[in-house]
Amino acid sequence: MSKITHTCFVLLLFLWSGAENYAAQSKQKTPDAPSGTLQKMIVENGSVTMELDLNRLNGVNSVARPATLHFAAAANSFFTILVFNDLLRGPEPGSMALALQNSSPAGVNAPGYSLPAGLSASLKQLVIEKLALDAAFDLAVRDGKMGFTFFNIEGHQYDYDPNAQSLSITGGNLIVSQEFANALGRPSYAGAVVGKIAMGAAVEPIEIYQIVNGELRSMMMPALRQPAVGTQPGPDVIVGNLPEMAQYGHAGTQVGLAVGTDSCNRGTENADWFALPNNDHPVVPQNMYRMSSAANNNDRFEQIGQSWLKHTFAAASSNTCGFGCNGVGGDHLGSGCSDLYSSGLNAGQTGLGSRAWVNPFSGFFPSGNVADNHAGHSHDGVSHRIRVEVSDLDTTLNPGAITMSPTGGLPLTEAQTISHFLPSARRCRCSQPSRPGLVGR
Repeated sequence: MSKITHTCFVLLLFLWSGAENYAAQSKQKTPDAPSGTLQKMIVENGSVTMELDLNRLNGVNSVARPATLHFAAAANSFFTILVFNDLLRGPEPGSMALALQNSSPAGVNAPGYSLPAGLSASLKQLVIEKLALDAAFDLAVRDGKMGFTFFNIEGHQYDYDPNAQSLSITGGNLIVSQEFANALGRPSYAGAVVGKIAMGAAVEPIEIYQIVNGELRSMMMPALRQPAVGTQPGPDVIVGNLPEMAQYGHAGTQVGLAVGTDSCNRGTENADWFALPNNDHPVVPQNMYRMSSAANNNDRFEQIGQSWLKHTFAAASSNTCGFGCNGVGGDHLGSGCSDLYSSGLNAGQTGLGSRAWVNPFSGFFPSGNVADNHAGHSHDGVSHRIRVEVSDLDTTLNPGAITMSPTGGLPLTEAQTISHFLPSARRCRCSQPSRPGLVGR
């Protein structure tokens, strides 16, 4: 087992910030140049515990009044660490979403025994963030949607077990940030230690580099392990099927296409599916790609079309994926349930909203009706649908090319910070490519 404290990170991350450093130094071979396996790993799943002194947090100088909050770490969170020859070299900037488990705001909120209102309101959307190297602290606890910093973390130690592929963070002190102190109306309280934080997580590699005498020789990206159905805490929405694709209009040299989608929730909890103007629902983008060139048409992969975002609403309670639907529908997609949107529904232009409203990192977009506002512009046959040039689908101009239509989604609710709307893709067959009435399926 390797251990490292956060005070060592500046030097270590400078030396081990990625395989690119080795490649850059490959021309400077020396007898002691490093050789071995460098892995970039992410958190697969885990748990986080915060122990807070509520009296101290509320500015009461008396006997400690402890409260413990338990969280699940988001599956496949992009909280990355670097491991060289099974020794931990340190974390990289990134974040890990947290889902409240076995404790609730009500469990720690009672007369004289409560969380500050701002922290209580953010409990279901907290993240642990690894900060940049030049930041004053190594880690922070923030609101994942708003970016508000509640606590900085210091004094912690990282432990990595290569046999179990596990990472732990222990001994972290929760320190009130200046931002939180100002919000509490006690600016001088910034820097106060109000609790402890600890984490245990399973990690898995996403990039594996082979280094020989300081020179990068090879790199691979292994497939991520996926949790079994019903074992992932929280909602876990995937695209279970893409049953159809069709054309719904044309304009000039372009056609407007749409893909049918069947979303399945394989998580243990219901997924929020509230319709606009509420912003607690996933959105579904539609795209089209073409693979071509070389003898096997596998040399070039290019995007040839994309749509605006479909805002989900009124979930069905089918069982397309065979996970065992719990019967919940409407404002929630039940655990194990599926919700089919036909290509015609996904082609409805007034039900599509601009991608520009959605933060691609957090998935957040504003509530209200701004996300699908169509004021000030008119629609033709390709507006907001998958807009593709007919020439890009013409099989005589692209002999042997493979056309596929991936789709996926962004989870947007506070509970869905730990879910993954996994993208799917399906090959498409095009017919009548020279006519405006092109049809694909």
